[in-house]
Amino acid sequence: MTNTKSEELFARARKIIPGGVNSPVRAFRGVGGTPRFIARGEGSRMYDVDGNSYIDYICSWGPLILGHRPKPVIDALREVLEIGTSFGAPTEREVDLGEAIRDAMPSMELLRLVNSGTEATMSAIRVARGFTGRDLTVKFEGCYHGHVDSLLVKAGSGMATLGIADSAGVPKSFAATTIALPFNDLTAVEEAFRAQGDQIASVIVEPVAGNMGCVPPAQGFLEGLRAITEKYGAVLIFDEVMTGFRLSFGGAQQLYGIRPDMTTIGKIVGGGLPIAAYGGRADIMNKVAPVGPIYQAGTLSGNPLAVSAGLAMLRYLKANPQVYTDLERRAARLTANIPASMTVNRVGSMFTLFFTNEPVTDYETAKHSDTEMYKKYFHWMLSQGVYLAPSQFEAAFLSAAHSDEDIQTTIDASRTFFQRMN
Repeated sequence: MTNTKSEELFARARKIIPGGVNSPVRAFRGVGGTPRFIARGEGSRMYDVDGNSYIDYICSWGPLILGHRPKPVIDALREVLEIGTSFGAPTEREVDLGEAIRDAMPSMELLRLVNSGTEATMSAIRVARGFTGRDLTVKFEGCYHGHVDSLLVKAGSGMATLGIADSAGVPKSFAATTIALPFNDLTAVEEAFRAQGDQIASVIVEPVAGNMGCVPPAQGFLEGLRAITEKYGAVLIFDEVMTGFRLSFGGAQQLYGIRPDMTTIGKIVGGGLPIAAYGGRADIMNKVAPVGPIYQAGTLSGNPLAVSAGLAMLRYLKANPQVYTDLERRAARLTANIPASMTVNRVGSMFTLFFTNEPVTDYETAKHSDTEMYKKYFHWMLSQGVYLAPSQFEAAFLSAAHSDEDIQTTIDASRTFFQRMN
């Protein structure tokens, strides 16, 4: 593969954009080298500016569950371009999308559309504080909930890749409102509530962690969080920005049978465009302005382009439930027969190959992975036309556009790598 144009663009980008990328997860800092500048996508593949083709397992970090440029979404976007892109006033499509989300996730009795996952989690935390009259938030180490000041404490995603424990620029007083606990450790949660339960407004959790790599909940963990928060009157927030509509049509809460008080969603609900939502119990959400005292606003929230793309995506998934069956089958095949020197975690079409032979159940065990070996694996797979996350600490995703041939090509490339390493 040649990367001449990507290298030229990266040199230009570093002169105008910090690190040459508009989000740290796009950098190749964790693996070294030049990030590939993408020219276009189609189906299961991306094509870079040098003409190289890649089977894409990032899928824009999750939302492209139907692959690149799916016809229902493209058709919806063409239709809405004829009427306008933003009005700053309500539209019928916003109501349609809200109803579609609530039908899939009944726990979201009322919801508010926003523009990003960060906005959704930031707003949910604020609403939980306003509703309970308390200040503290419990989160879990290695879980990333967007770049919200108070939640950038032992976060995952790009912070894990770059080795940043806590972000500079966050006042200590903000960080002091967050209690960071080990993922899957109910004992630690119980101890925190015994000590400060009357001050804890909410517990926010990725029901399946995706930002330290894919880490499923231990048996009883989510059920335990539900019981503890109910006991102490705290708000249980499921951050389903990544898992919503991916693990099942009703998200992780449907998959595991847990009803949270509040939910944040994003990714797939935009059909590839930037949109997200937060919502939950009606008594909580009725505290949001203009009917309540908790303020949150956004000029472009619910803009016609993103709403139309998301509505097309959700309608397609609802009408074609076999998408999830096909994703499960192909993901199971892709992650089978992993060498004993590695651990694979998978829930549905989310998965991560960890370069460790130990079980990965939380951030500490994820950090036992051999990141140097992951670098070698990443670059080998890239050279074979397989695009994975440029970090050990991220989830990979399958789309409905991935064919059996794509899966076999990926298996063959991976098998060759491990044979060469032996």
